[in-house]
Amino acid sequence: MELIITEKNNAARRIAEILSDGSASTSQRNGVNVYRWGDTRCVGLSGHVVGVDFPEEYSDWRDVEPVELIDADIVKSPTQENIVRTLRELAREADEAVIATDYDREGELIGKEAYELIREETDVPVKRVRFSSITDREVREAFAEPDDIDFDLAAAGEARQIIDLVWGAALTRFLSLTARQLGNDFISVGRVQSPTLKIMVDREREIQAFDPDDYWELFADLSKTGESFEAQYFYDDDGSEAERVWDEGDANAAHEALQAADSAEITTVRRRTRTDAPPAPFNTTAFISAAGSLGYSAQRAMSIAEELYTTGYITYPRTDNTVYPEDLDPEDLLDEFTATREFGDDAESLLAADEIEPTEGDDETTDHPPIHPTGEVPGRGDLSEDEWEVYELVVRRFFATVADPATWAHLRVVAEANGCQLKATGKRLLEAGYHEVYPYSSASESFLPDLEEGDRLDVTEVRMEAKQTQPPRRYGQSRLIRKMEELGLGTKATRHNTIEKLYDRGYIEGDPPRPTALADAVVAAAEEFADRVVSEEMTAQLERDMSAIADGEADLEAVTEESREMLERVFEELRDSREEIGDHLQESLKADRLLGPCPESDHDLLIRQSRQGSYFVGCDGFPDCRYTLPLPSTGEPLVLEDACEDHGLNHVKMLAGRDTFVHGCPQCAADEADESDDEVIGACPDCGADEDGELAIKHLRSGSRLVGCTRYPDCDYSLPLPRRGDIEVTEEYCEEHDLPELVVHSGDDPWELGCPICNYREYEARNAVEDLEDLDGVGPATAEKLDAAGVGAPADLREADPDRLATEIQGVSAGQVRDWQEQLPGESVEDATDERSEDAASEDSSVTDSDGTDDGRSEETDDGEADEEILDDIVTEVEEVEAGETD
Repeated sequence: MELIITEKNNAARRIAEILSDGSASTSQRNGVNVYRWGDTRCVGLSGHVVGVDFPEEYSDWRDVEPVELIDADIVKSPTQENIVRTLRELAREADEAVIATDYDREGELIGKEAYELIREETDVPVKRVRFSSITDREVREAFAEPDDIDFDLAAAGEARQIIDLVWGAALTRFLSLTARQLGNDFISVGRVQSPTLKIMVDREREIQAFDPDDYWELFADLSKTGESFEAQYFYDDDGSEAERVWDEGDANAAHEALQAADSAEITTVRRRTRTDAPPAPFNTTAFISAAGSLGYSAQRAMSIAEELYTTGYITYPRTDNTVYPEDLDPEDLLDEFTATREFGDDAESLLAADEIEPTEGDDETTDHPPIHPTGEVPGRGDLSEDEWEVYELVVRRFFATVADPATWAHLRVVAEANGCQLKATGKRLLEAGYHEVYPYSSASESFLPDLEEGDRLDVTEVRMEAKQTQPPRRYGQSRLIRKMEELGLGTKATRHNTIEKLYDRGYIEGDPPRPTALADAVVAAAEEFADRVVSEEMTAQLERDMSAIADGEADLEAVTEESREMLERVFEELRDSREEIGDHLQESLKADRLLGPCPESDHDLLIRQSRQGSYFVGCDGFPDCRYTLPLPSTGEPLVLEDACEDHGLNHVKMLAGRDTFVHGCPQCAADEADESDDEVIGACPDCGADEDGELAIKHLRSGSRLVGCTRYPDCDYSLPLPRRGDIEVTEEYCEEHDLPELVVHSGDDPWELGCPICNYREYEARNAVEDLEDLDGVGPATAEKLDAAGVGAPADLREADPDRLATEIQGVSAGQVRDWQEQLPGESVEDATDERSEDAASEDSSVTDSDGTDDGRSEETDDGEADEEILDDIVTEVEEVEAGETD
């Protein structure tokens, strides 16, 4: 029996379909899909099914000094036991095996891991096949000429695994223990992520330190026979034209002179034609940049590209190459699109050219071609909306690279008005060239009338604009990836994952990403006490060493030993400053959580987290001051710059994916609830008949509102209400439930919510998730990946660890998993479920999370009871986080 091993299940299915001419059947072993035809079996892994870790005796953070991890043994163990068991069983039945994992450093290592598992069972021949697209032609050609595993390339991937584990684990533990930041709030450090974080922190420091300069710009509208255009004032500055006037007096003088001018005379007219060359083919960095202009994060863009690759529609998306290979025939590939509705006309127009000569970029490699369509064209209905948009981007980029240059006519004029110089430029597209097929690059025109030297124009309006110089821009994700590439940080396959990890760890927020106070604290501590941690030179050197392994110029043991020696020197710097580092980090971390003055002490109020994971506001003077305020249980709090005028507290935003909302001042929310009265609207459907319970509209101190029973806590019946807007109780009644219909007034159009019971039933039906593909962002291919990782149903997803799934499923981030979990019914969703399980009364009862656990907040009694243990006992039982520490 021939056994074929691919990197993922959908790749196995696709390859089986090609090699069997569509006759392959599917069976399951240990919950793993096995494709079979004739005497061949094909099975897909789920990325790495074997992981590296430390022996069990190193797992307790409290009993092991972080420095001990530097020289600790590295052990390998299955991370996907059902897949490993299936591979072992099939290997025992096989006469030969073929490794068909992705053709890059990581894919070679995954293939080597499969090879080693096979070797533990049998000594049958094992071959390696490589391809850059999962198309009929490339797959068949690869299997016709198999090769051997490149153990040097795999060793480079293994070196990265080991180095990242040791550096990430040792430094993460050291800083987390030193700062007493444990559990889910541990301080993550990584060989690549920390220097990358420093790039953004340095830029933020530049922005904060920037001192703007004032300047002025002047403009005049000039008109010729009714056709007007804008011209800008300029002056000679040591032989160059300067538009910015730095002295206000000079600006006012020029303004007055222009205002006194009735006309302007054209003194210079220059016409020229310029050629606009088509873009180079896509490499990974350029693709991420182009997808970013369409609104896709780097992680999302690569995830979609990976899906398109494994379904055979585009070539491998992880490549540095910008030169098409010689065996790519542009005409043949264009011909594949002529019969399509979306691309047919453009393909025909390109084929009509006398000669087709693709553009070339500066980088040429031999592993993978630039990203381009394969010629196996999907129908629009075969892809999701996002997949189609990215696929069209790839297709049109290929079209652009084989299109003609664009030609522009440029016109520049200079005019003199009362001793002042004015200039204007216009451009007109003469030949659209590649712009006809690639609408993503600007082809906007600017108009100037036909002008000649000596023409006199009317000056119709003069404007002076006061401006200030601007600080440098923050790095967008695509610019950050280009910067990482320039500095040698990470690889084309890992850079976007590094950025996603920085989001997941709370180091950056927003888009473009902005470093948090935590990021600034960690980078500042590293700079002061161990600058190698954030040194791009050190990280780039290790990347070069790993490339040397791949090229056979270095070996794994030497490179990993060198990295351990580097880390030893880092710990020598850190060891003597442990207490100082801890104090620095703890004080700095407060900045992210500081709200303002406590009303009952001379300390500050901070956002804190209970052992159950929920958030509340507590005093920094605990235990002497026990003042607390509740926060909504939906989302993660973010302190805003806006502050309450009444209480001096910063406003709070609750980050909850698509349901993110601004909570505002926590004290105002609590006071409003304390001052509000319950408004009875009808009988309680659970206990009204027997116990005379009534339903009332209630305002909670956390800012939430609900319809709940007045007999709470004896009756906990409740229904959600939207957080915002004025609620009107109408005189219209629901015939089924005998409750008044409600109207929410928020914005211009009132929301007729209706009967609260009927409304909630409709919401549950509308948001029912019976299958993973019911979730936004989960298509058939992603559902298959989740299933292969043991998440086959919504119930499995609810219990899944986002960080674990992100490490096991290529192209899926922890943030995406959390977003999917938030879509599951039963979770707290703003304006829908809206914390149904919170305290429905304002008496002495504690708020409860949706899982039934007390979150430590109370409506009127001491809110801090459940949280004092956190403040007293920082070193709590911690979860194993090794899998999340590495880049």
